Amino acid sequence: MNTKTLLIALGTLVVGFGIGYGVWGHAAMPARHMMPDGSMMDANGGTVDMSSMMHDMNAALEGKNGDAFDREFLAQMIVHHEGAVAMAELSAAQAKHQEIKDLSNGIIAAQQKEIAMMKAWQSAWYK
Repeated sequence: MNTKTLLIALGTLVVGFGIGYGVWGHAAMPARHMMPDGSMMDANGGTVDMSSMMHDMNAALEGKNGDAFDREFLAQMIVHHEGAVAMAELSAAQAKHQEIKDLSNGIIAAQQKEIAMMKAWQSAWYK
């Protein structure tokens, strides 16, 4: 993996985690949804920032190891990737610069492939 690809993947990871959890929430965490202005709102009507979302995601993994860690990691990463795909689909359709559209299409292809792989692992390991 070259440096550019790694940087794109890491950036997508951070943004996608936040968006994925902001849009879909997580069973162990308060439900959240994105407002039309892009801000995040929790189930109690309060706003949520990216730092808080990242903390919650990492907290879900704390104290786990072995299969419990792997199962939670896969669940969290699938949601994260789904969020990244949703964001990339928007940018592929709405971005002004072709470079962003190209990047977005690459993210969609890579993340969908990884989602399928992680779901296959879930099915194989945790029936």
